Amino acid sequence: MPDHTAVQSAPHPPPVGGLARLMRRKPVEQLVAEAGHGSGGQLRRSLTMWQLTMISIGATLGTGIFVVLGEAVPEAGPAVTVSFVIAGLTALFSALSYAELAGTIPASGSSYSYSYATMGELVAWICGLCLILEYGVSVAAVAVGWGEYLNELLDGTIGVTLPAALSAPPGDGGFFNLPALLVVLFAMGFLLGGARESARVNTIMVMVKIGALLMFCAVAFTGIKAGNYAPFMPLGMAGVSAAGASLFFSYIGFDAASTAGEEAKNPQRDLPRAIMLSLLIVTVLYVLVAAVAVGATPWQSFEGSEAALAGVLRDVTGHNFWPVLLAAGAVVAIASVVLAVLYGQTRILFAMSRDGLVPKVFSRVDPRTGTPRANTVLVAAFCGVLAAAVPLGQLADATSIGTLFAFALVNVAVIVLRRTRPDMPRGFRLPLSPLLPALGFAFCLWMMTSLPVVTWVVFGCWMAAGLVFYFLYGRKHSRLTTQTALTPNTDTSTTQK
Repeated sequence: MPDHTAVQSAPHPPPVGGLARLMRRKPVEQLVAEAGHGSGGQLRRSLTMWQLTMISIGATLGTGIFVVLGEAVPEAGPAVTVSFVIAGLTALFSALSYAELAGTIPASGSSYSYSYATMGELVAWICGLCLILEYGVSVAAVAVGWGEYLNELLDGTIGVTLPAALSAPPGDGGFFNLPALLVVLFAMGFLLGGARESARVNTIMVMVKIGALLMFCAVAFTGIKAGNYAPFMPLGMAGVSAAGASLFFSYIGFDAASTAGEEAKNPQRDLPRAIMLSLLIVTVLYVLVAAVAVGATPWQSFEGSEAALAGVLRDVTGHNFWPVLLAAGAVVAIASVVLAVLYGQTRILFAMSRDGLVPKVFSRVDPRTGTPRANTVLVAAFCGVLAAAVPLGQLADATSIGTLFAFALVNVAVIVLRRTRPDMPRGFRLPLSPLLPALGFAFCLWMMTSLPVVTWVVFGCWMAAGLVFYFLYGRKHSRLTTQTALTPNTDTSTTQK
């Protein structure tokens, strides 16, 4: 692990008030020195590079390909494969930026912490709001999709499905989505057992879902018809772009490894590798599955299907065995997404709480398990209720816009840190800077413009509510305000052990 103690404190003068107070930055050395420490206990460094990679794949590979594909194909037609590539390129530029910052600032807060160190407290708070959308709301969105495949599995095995009143939220023909709530509570139970234990469970589930997708490709490949690929782009580039913006939801989670910066054994080396490796594996699987799916079934038949891949296998084989087997894999796959993403959300709130911007309860660590127990329970309760009451489409778009905004800030943070701290030790250096992070920033903004107006309205309301909370609570309780943390002029090398 690189020795951060040798790096001198960032040359940020102490703020005097007003705008300067809102833009005050938290030195990288302070972020590193505080790593792992919470109220009443400390997070434990127990995760290897392989487990970090599995956390990112676990958080990414799931609902996007098993569920959201059915909503994207009617927008793009067979060119949905191009939509996946566009979304993947957008993710790649941001992944490179994440890799550099994760190897430089190994803190639990992910892009929230990176923004705090480079652009100041107010921008960090805005980024934190985006991350709550990215992680907290996506847990709910993923959980909604889990119920669809659970019904598919139940129908194929015992011929029974849950009634719509208990398996769909209001607005989708139901009253309360019970399966969505149950899978969140399932993930919560594993997380309360400890990071290493939940990482082992996640690794097993990731291998199951990769196997399920490879099985789908092998079986559905036998039904491919060349005519299903024509016309390749029936709705034009506008449809491809719109589908790409929605499918960006499928890549949300590759940055989950960065939220484990304080629980990784060797964060400077392993975090960049885990982020890049997970994105590569996920992108290859997405493009392969999408190409086979639209080749085996006419794209028009995907309209309104939330269990699209099971439907493709049923069309190709004419019986239920393979769809049921896929549904079993999807139930495991989507549960692993809930587990990994819920983990990321709790660690982000842990970092924000330690900084005083949200209540201290979120940074209390159980001394026996080394986990933020109260944080995990509160987040799971919020996400579970949200999943049980809100339709999938609205949740997916809200998640995408929050993620794209956070990714845009990460690309800016790389440029800023290169200029302000050029000699700082970095476990990974993004090539062609500032060109690549600038492209990442531009791609994020472009995809944000492709999202519906209603999503922007929801995003604006969320930001407004978050800023009100910051000025009423966070600004007053910030550790940089109360001086309970180290000040920006303090040499943190004396505090590190």
